[in-house]
Amino acid sequence: MNFQRLILPGIFFFLFVTGSTSSVAQWYNPNNMNKKSQDTYFQAIEYLRGGEWEKGKSLLYLTLKQEPKFVEAWLSLMGAFGERKMYDSAVLSFGKAWQMDSVYSDDYLLSFSINLAGLGRFAEANYWVDRYLATISPESRAYKSGAYRKKTYEFALDFAAKHNDDTFEFSPFNLGDSINSDRSEYYPSFTIDDSLLVFTRRLQGVREDFFSSRLLANGTYTAARAISGELNRQPSKGGTNMAADGDGLFFAGNFGGTGYGDFDIYMCYATPEGWSEPYNLGSAVNSEFWESSPAVSPDKQTLYFSSNRTGGYGGKDIYMSKRRPNGSWDLAVNLGSIVNSAADDLAPYIHADNQTLYFTSAGHPGYGGSDLYITRLGPGGEWSIPENLGYPINTINDDGSLIVAANGTTAYFSSYRSDSRGGLDLYRFELPTYARALKTQWVKGRVYDKQSGKGIPSAIEVQQTETGSFVHRLVTDERGNYLVTLPQGQNYSFTVSRKGYLFYTDRFYLEAKGMDSNFVKDIPLEPIVVNALLELKNILFETNAFKLKTSSYLELDKLVDLLKQNPGVKVEIGGHTDNVGNAADNLKLSQNRAKAVVDYLVLKGIEATRLIAKGYGSTRPIADNGTEPGRARNRRTELKVIGF
Repeated sequence: MNFQRLILPGIFFFLFVTGSTSSVAQWYNPNNMNKKSQDTYFQAIEYLRGGEWEKGKSLLYLTLKQEPKFVEAWLSLMGAFGERKMYDSAVLSFGKAWQMDSVYSDDYLLSFSINLAGLGRFAEANYWVDRYLATISPESRAYKSGAYRKKTYEFALDFAAKHNDDTFEFSPFNLGDSINSDRSEYYPSFTIDDSLLVFTRRLQGVREDFFSSRLLANGTYTAARAISGELNRQPSKGGTNMAADGDGLFFAGNFGGTGYGDFDIYMCYATPEGWSEPYNLGSAVNSEFWESSPAVSPDKQTLYFSSNRTGGYGGKDIYMSKRRPNGSWDLAVNLGSIVNSAADDLAPYIHADNQTLYFTSAGHPGYGGSDLYITRLGPGGEWSIPENLGYPINTINDDGSLIVAANGTTAYFSSYRSDSRGGLDLYRFELPTYARALKTQWVKGRVYDKQSGKGIPSAIEVQQTETGSFVHRLVTDERGNYLVTLPQGQNYSFTVSRKGYLFYTDRFYLEAKGMDSNFVKDIPLEPIVVNALLELKNILFETNAFKLKTSSYLELDKLVDLLKQNPGVKVEIGGHTDNVGNAADNLKLSQNRAKAVVDYLVLKGIEATRLIAKGYGSTRPIADNGTEPGRARNRRTELKVIGF
């Protein structure tokens, strides 16, 4: 008689022929169990194979009530519980079988070790898998399976040893009934301020639709609704990612032969009527192969996605494409062998700091199946060696994707857990220290013509003040709207420019202390006309001196470019001080500072006849000299257009 055994994930059901792997020291023989309990057992297995878990489990318990020493039933219970990730119950079930006949149960030591690993008991799992490997031939397929699991257990033990000082507690919080349903929800995506959530919900069959919800002031979410517009009419789509400003939605779609091959990457825009008609990002991004899981950088200038096109390092690799000033995309390039492995690498997510990338991989060292990893972009454009996010974020099963809020700490992911409403639900949790991104502030607003009030598309550059390296280079949309993210821990210069206008500058000090809040900043650009005035906010001097700080060169070079692009323009450089100290000394200091700027411009090739240096001392304050913030504003350098 053949007995069917239910085993753990990835092994499932198989037929066991009595005596085929038995040992002479065992007492248990399934054929010796009474006929009634055997019939009940076989019926239980049929239910389990048909997906009727509760009925199958109940009949296994009935089998054991009829025949308490039915070892096969205890082992099948282990498999049934293991399949449901109920590892505690699986371990207890194996313990019952092991106590009755340890020799007969030896064949299940690999499955037992996997259940222990599911509980995070990796040292025990490693011990029992060693016992299992000692009983089988090194040439067998079973040995290779055991050796693979042993490698994952050893990785887990090594990772834990390296992170044993971390006080991380993994406590995922279900986002609740407003978001989650009896269906599966996954691929969450938030705007930079967390106010709007877009995610995917699986409906009938393989159909996936996109839903959205808004965060209320009390921290709860509105009831999720299918997004408006034409997009959800398309049945074959998925892998959505929303731009940080909420104005663009990137996703994968297979729209009846209208693309370049299998799934392609598409985009649509937010409109008053809902999301626009999707458009294909073109052949520079898409290929005749599969493209999916897009993720756009916070400035919408870089797109990351996964593809199984030829020429990669594994089955699926992560690629990136840069956006051109005209809105089109450069030819996608592979992220390289540091990020991509010989297996599948997918589901990239680029954080708001624009330098921390999270992704899923089945090829880098981990806990088994696919795990979540983090890699960081270096100053030279190289990616760091991916680091596993660790247990219990990663488990012995396949782990999907996650996103991380602008604070760098709060993560969101999709999971099936004990409190799931049905299928996969969306959860949030706090990341351990080693897996966090940089806390990121943001500035958003609208660039407009100061005279007409009309929004104008403009170029924005953000540079790290000390090094001059560019953090962002982007173009606003046609209405002048922009969003810029600023990772804390550095200082930044911020420049907005458009041909025919004076540029706008600002600075943000986030090195010693981060901003208390994010900002909405609408920026007026002054057309280049006589008497147009520009405050040069990033030109700084040594205290009570007229020597330029090196950090001033970034803005001075912008001024050089402006004057070279408008060769007929003549300007006055005005120096201003606060009212502290002697008025005559302040007047002299302001004149010398204005002259220092003019000297720099001349050194860079601007004709001296186009430049006038004028010191005003403390005679033209723009703020209250009775406060330090007011005095700081009054200590300034200005440019004034005086002729053509």
